[in-house]
Amino acid sequence: MPELPEVETTVRGLRPPLEGQRLISIEPRRADLRRPIPVDLRQRLTGARVTGLGRRAKYGLIDTDRGDTLIFHLGMSGSWRIDPAEIGKHDHLLIETESGRRLALNDPRRFGSLDLVATAKIDDFPAFRTLGPEPLGAGLSAAHLKTAFAGRVAAVKLLLLDQRIVAGLGNIYVCEALHMAKIAPTVAAGSISQARLARLVDAIREVLAAAIEAGGSTLRDYAQPNGELGYFANQWRVYGREGEACGCGTPVARRVDGGRSTFFCPKCQR
Repeated sequence: MPELPEVETTVRGLRPPLEGQRLISIEPRRADLRRPIPVDLRQRLTGARVTGLGRRAKYGLIDTDRGDTLIFHLGMSGSWRIDPAEIGKHDHLLIETESGRRLALNDPRRFGSLDLVATAKIDDFPAFRTLGPEPLGAGLSAAHLKTAFAGRVAAVKLLLLDQRIVAGLGNIYVCEALHMAKIAPTVAAGSISQARLARLVDAIREVLAAAIEAGGSTLRDYAQPNGELGYFANQWRVYGREGEACGCGTPVARRVDGGRSTFFCPKCQR
């Protein structure tokens, strides 16, 4: 599933062809993805001008001058294609701009979503109501984690994946950040000192920034809007590297927690 860096990379890739442009054609090519596409999507967006693009957690945001925001989620295999040579059967939303650019939202498995909400009420969007702070924003701090983890005996990795504690973190980048911070994924979250949590916050930001710079990780069908594949997978420290040597020489281990694979170094991470 595309995670925060992949969504951030997607949003940045959509800015050049979309920002400031008037949308002259909106064509939903099916009635639903993971859930129904708003029936008035075409009516409300045709003729609107895009005023900005952003991201909240793993959702992309396209703001317009009509006071509406198009919220998209890429699901398991979604991606945007810019100026595709041909329109395929999995291109479920087509957008044309006044400058002649064409964008297609492609989602073979249809686990993504499209929603249209009033920009002024975006915080009331159901998926956003309980989200924690953005990991790249000022709201994430050692103090925040210390408070969120207080008295918790659950494993730190599982709590970092809880979107109510930190918004947008996914399995790959939590594994990578915990390794960088030298914290074992199974440690009880409430037992971690604030000093170690400060290192964890720095590691989260460093890992995410590096992944965004690299265009994300290539997983299944994910590609950037320009069609290029992200190459952060080449920089993975532990994720997907079971049995390979950590930087310390110890083989990377793998376990399953909450239905997800956890990769870590038994020696470096305590």
